[in-house]
Amino acid sequence: MALHRQAMRESADAHLAVRPQLRWPARPGRAGGEAGGDLPRYRIPAGPMDPETAYQLVRDELMLDGNARLNLATFVTTWMDPHADRLMAECAAKNMIDKDEYPQTAELESRCVNILAELWHAPDARDAVGCSTTGSSEACMLAGLAMTRRWRAKRRAAGLPADRPNLVMGANVQVCWEKFARYWDVEPRLVPLAPGRTHLTGDEAAPRCDENTIGVVAILGSTFDGTYEPVAEIAAALDRLAAGGGPDVPLHVDAASGGFVAPFCDPDLAWDFQLDRVVSINASGHKYGLVYPGVGWVLWRDHDHLPAELVFKVDYLGGTMPTFALNFSRPGAQVVAQYYSLLRHGREGYRQVMEGCRDVAGRLSDLIAAMGPFELVSDGATGIPVFAFTVRDAASAGFSVFDVSELLRTRGWQVPAYHFPPALEELAVLRVVVRNGFGPDLADLLAADLGRAVDRLTASGRPAPPRAEATSAFHH
Repeated sequence: MALHRQAMRESADAHLAVRPQLRWPARPGRAGGEAGGDLPRYRIPAGPMDPETAYQLVRDELMLDGNARLNLATFVTTWMDPHADRLMAECAAKNMIDKDEYPQTAELESRCVNILAELWHAPDARDAVGCSTTGSSEACMLAGLAMTRRWRAKRRAAGLPADRPNLVMGANVQVCWEKFARYWDVEPRLVPLAPGRTHLTGDEAAPRCDENTIGVVAILGSTFDGTYEPVAEIAAALDRLAAGGGPDVPLHVDAASGGFVAPFCDPDLAWDFQLDRVVSINASGHKYGLVYPGVGWVLWRDHDHLPAELVFKVDYLGGTMPTFALNFSRPGAQVVAQYYSLLRHGREGYRQVMEGCRDVAGRLSDLIAAMGPFELVSDGATGIPVFAFTVRDAASAGFSVFDVSELLRTRGWQVPAYHFPPALEELAVLRVVVRNGFGPDLADLLAADLGRAVDRLTASGRPAPPRAEATSAFHH
């Protein structure tokens, strides 16, 4: 932030150059009087301008952004059909918090919660407990708050201290969990990874739990390699811990990506409310839920697991309504788009989309594995449609994953390169996220460009850089 402010001060008099054909006659009170039609970058113009001029100025700058469809770093949806686009445009002005003014949008939100509760085997899907959020990060914060409050209430009821809560999770968790721990003074007990173990297991989680543990987080679809953490195994380990006289620790499932994959591709997998130990689940509607960025979901097993004191009732928008969120006003368009996607695709449609993504991920990972210098860390054929791969021997190959990532950018591909978290930092990988709209043809084009990048890097004979290639790293 300090660097950004310094740049603004140094460029305070910098101007945006307006194309000659878009300039307008300078008149008093019009921005055209500034610098002969040029506009200040970091100050509001003196007057209004023609909308077409403003549109072209903004659009020209946005040309420097990458092509979202070729961004294989992001998990968020980059394509929706024209009908969804139309619905979102029609609902752009709707405020999701104002349920009295937009009761049918609120009804669609409730239907989505019911649908997800049924997909995730909640005990009573008709009386589902949950809400939409701006994304999984907010959903995780809300789930963490609920676990913290329940833990504190139990401790105080027993006359025990409640000032040192901790949360057990793998070092591969998304950064939102570390934010939660820091913002709400919860000790994060991050279980380190190890060679051959890229995520949390039951044997690693249970021993780190004690009377101050508010919960364990299991990830259904790790952002580092796409694999599912063994939720049932972790739940069983916590069951044994409680049965042996240890603490009775709840389990939250961070299904940011897998929550919209597993119900359709892995219907027999036990990971959700079928497991009694699972008290809450979150998912991102804007990932494999097939909605543009801006919507997430969090559900609880029942009303007992969402403390009533966390739900506020407000009445100044026209009617009394409950709200549980970290913010207040937010757009309703994404919630409408989520209901549209669930309605439009149905169970079979989601299955076809997710299995199609898995097929492409498997096809592409096979092509990459056959190239020679690469070794797969995951294959994308199980878990979410995401896979990671590494250079088998960077020293002898003469290039690293960071070189490959940089060279692929010259063709428009954004394929992130990064190190795994402790204690697997020595493993540097490239990761590919296969989303709806990234089909076999694009996969073949990426494989061809990757092959050309390898040929170019091999021919250059440049030695691989040392381990600290943080300049091209990808932050989770």
